[in-house]
Amino acid sequence: MFQGIGLPRFRVTQLIHWMYEKDVLGIDDITEFSRPLRETLKGLSYIGNLKILKKTESSDGTAKLLFGLDDGLSVEGVLIPDEYRLTLCVSSQVGCAMGCRFCLTASMGLTRNLRADEIAGQVTAVRRELQGQAEITNIVLMGMGEPLKNFGEVTKAIQIITQYMGISKRRITLSTAGVVPEMQRLYREMPEVNLAISLNATTDDVRSTLMPINNKYNIDTLLRACHRLPISPRRRLTIAYVLLKGINDTPEDARRLIAMLKGLKAKVNLIPFNEYEGARYEAPGEKAAIEFQQILIARHITAFIRKSKGLEIQAACGQLKTTHEQS
Repeated sequence: MFQGIGLPRFRVTQLIHWMYEKDVLGIDDITEFSRPLRETLKGLSYIGNLKILKKTESSDGTAKLLFGLDDGLSVEGVLIPDEYRLTLCVSSQVGCAMGCRFCLTASMGLTRNLRADEIAGQVTAVRRELQGQAEITNIVLMGMGEPLKNFGEVTKAIQIITQYMGISKRRITLSTAGVVPEMQRLYREMPEVNLAISLNATTDDVRSTLMPINNKYNIDTLLRACHRLPISPRRRLTIAYVLLKGINDTPEDARRLIAMLKGLKAKVNLIPFNEYEGARYEAPGEKAAIEFQQILIARHITAFIRKSKGLEIQAACGQLKTTHEQS
């Protein structure tokens, strides 16, 4: 755009600085530009400005954020404090088309993909909200939507976040239901980004019931693809496994999982199901979750039981859903 109106390249650098380092709300705020230049730019473009329409905080410090989009739709994100980190979970789509039966977001269906500026804009909006009092250290693409079904815009957003917001690719984790071709493409184009794969079952019958994508990329296809990923020696895949009472939480499931992961550089995040009103599944008891974990650990598989934050405000994994439309 700048080349088209005869402006020098250094103006692009200035604009990026004001947009992504100073987090300005509009072109008029770029005081480094002359008034005539600002007026010219306003006639050609605008700076996107996602607004936080609602913020709900839980007793553990987690905050669920409702972001308003320019077309009146909205998405949710979650800001998760920890002892050494401040993680922002962002959305990549309005809704989701994957149809995972344990996920509340799936009940929305898919409305549309988010643009790269809308994905990165969630980070900018939160940084404005924080007003320098805290710094986002990690980004997880685990909010609404399947990121790899919006590959182009998601990778553009990651480039914006890493190049201009100072967050390393190694501090970004993308979660997928197992979209095999795009998993391989992500590792070719952005090998530093961490990948978390939602497995959630140890048989195709159970996984196909829980996750329709298994009918296209079954467990064997998914795991063979995982083995082919060029993972660097110091890094591992994350296997996410949502524990559902009486469905996939038995010792037999744990032993099958051990066999499935043989030779794969991976750690396992065990996620006790986060219940919500109308859910068809239940969370396993603490005893069952610990027993599952201990079976894995006994066979030298690194396994964590992930403590869900934000449960009381429906901000935990699988609980994001919006019905809000701006007036």
